[in-house]
Amino acid sequence: MDLFFHYLSMPYLIDGVGYTLLITVLGLLGGLAMGLVLAAMQLSRFRALAIVARTYSIIFRGTPLILQMVFCYNALPLIGIKLTAIAAASLALALNEAPFIAEILRANVIGVDRGQVSAGQALGMTPAAIMRRVIAPQAIRSMVPALGNEAVSALKNSSLASVVAVQELTLRSTQLASATFDFFSIFFASGLIYLILTGAIAVIQIVVEMLLDLDRPPPREQLTRFFRALLPGREAAPAAVSARPVPTGAGEETVPAEPLPPPSAKVAASVRVDREARAARLAGNAAAVEVTALRKAYGANTVLNGVDLGVRTGEVVALLGPSGSGKSTLLRCINRLEGWDGGDIRVGGRSLDRAPDGRALPPRAIAQMRASVGVGMVFQQFNLFGHLTARENVAGPLRWVQGLTRLDADRRAMELLERVGLAHRADALPRHLSGGQQQRVAIARAVAPNPSVLLLDEPTSALDPELVSEVLEVIHRLAVEDGLAMVISTHQLRFAGEVADRIVFLSGGTIIEEGPAAQVLNAPRHPLTARFLSKMEGE
Repeated sequence: MDLFFHYLSMPYLIDGVGYTLLITVLGLLGGLAMGLVLAAMQLSRFRALAIVARTYSIIFRGTPLILQMVFCYNALPLIGIKLTAIAAASLALALNEAPFIAEILRANVIGVDRGQVSAGQALGMTPAAIMRRVIAPQAIRSMVPALGNEAVSALKNSSLASVVAVQELTLRSTQLASATFDFFSIFFASGLIYLILTGAIAVIQIVVEMLLDLDRPPPREQLTRFFRALLPGREAAPAAVSARPVPTGAGEETVPAEPLPPPSAKVAASVRVDREARAARLAGNAAAVEVTALRKAYGANTVLNGVDLGVRTGEVVALLGPSGSGKSTLLRCINRLEGWDGGDIRVGGRSLDRAPDGRALPPRAIAQMRASVGVGMVFQQFNLFGHLTARENVAGPLRWVQGLTRLDADRRAMELLERVGLAHRADALPRHLSGGQQQRVAIARAVAPNPSVLLLDEPTSALDPELVSEVLEVIHRLAVEDGLAMVISTHQLRFAGEVADRIVFLSGGTIIEEGPAAQVLNAPRHPLTARFLSKMEGE
């Protein structure tokens, strides 16, 4: 045992630890830099870059690290690149780690819900802003365990540097054992040193995960829990109420939900609005949305086949039709979340597809155009940014896209959350909100930039029946009080009859019937419309 402790503290082995750490750190840093490049190439829109990155990954993941170290040390000098043993070992480790790190990065990037990407696009965020503000923060949190594991693997793989005579810990242990023949004590001490180093990596990983944990209690509550653990027999002092609720089940929390604010006088009187007078007023308004001969197909499946649709400023149009009729695709085309094969779409007289000179717009220009023409969108699945609170979901895009200051953006966010009855949940994460609350936050986010047109894609289809009314009430209020031009895809016939000025019925990618809401719902002219309405009323 005395020999074991002697070897454990021997300067000869301790110096080897320094070389081990140096190679590991250089290899990981180089691998991380190269991995970022490889991941970006594989995620690129350019197929040639993705093929090059894939080829590199196949080669370096498929050959042993020891051969790569020999190649860097012995083969590179043949082409004029002479490296020291440490540099060659570090380069080989970086080249080997790069494809593994690239796959970790790529897997976590594509693992972020694509709906959040669509939401960012709909808000006018550029691809770079979406990556920086939406994807990267969530991907980094989920990739920490895998990167920690890769760091441990790199530390152990650094022992292969002995093949190019780097005086790292394993080589020095071997040399010392060969000289003293005390293999057990020396390698046991060496193994313990490796265990200490990998344990330190594990501790760093745990600390990073704790710091990135969105559900981590505030410091005061953590202190209270600490003292409660030290003094389990004493009553703990009441902790400050956390702004973040404690979930008790799927999507629910212990904080009681406040009811929506009572409908205003305008909403209460909306049922008495003279539809004919309103229609006459709308007829004089300018066109907010113009869809002309729109065609869209996915392969051999034609989704939209020559759709013509006009929506005037302040008009509410409800899209009805069976599943697969093209309602959602039409909305996504209006907001340019989808391209199309023929026809034209103009919002406020401007095209989201092409520049004034006829050139196709790149993704960044499309994002800027969305923000400038003002098209908001509310999705079926809410698509809130999972790492941001309700307030941040509304305020963030106002800062990133509209250029508001943090103070002004937060003030606007709180005004809208108050309006939809969720000011008391401003600091709650989306997963701590019910479905109805999430959708109300999504509506607040969509209207925050004061869009000229609001698109709603089945805004209640993902909600439990008891949550539908609260969301419909918010939409009703926006339609009556704000006078927004709205295009709503919905199966809520009663709601469509109350809030819509006009109903458009689609089937098979074409408009079968359209007209005033009361006329289409009560006296449909087309047999397909009548059959659909009869079926929906019977459910």
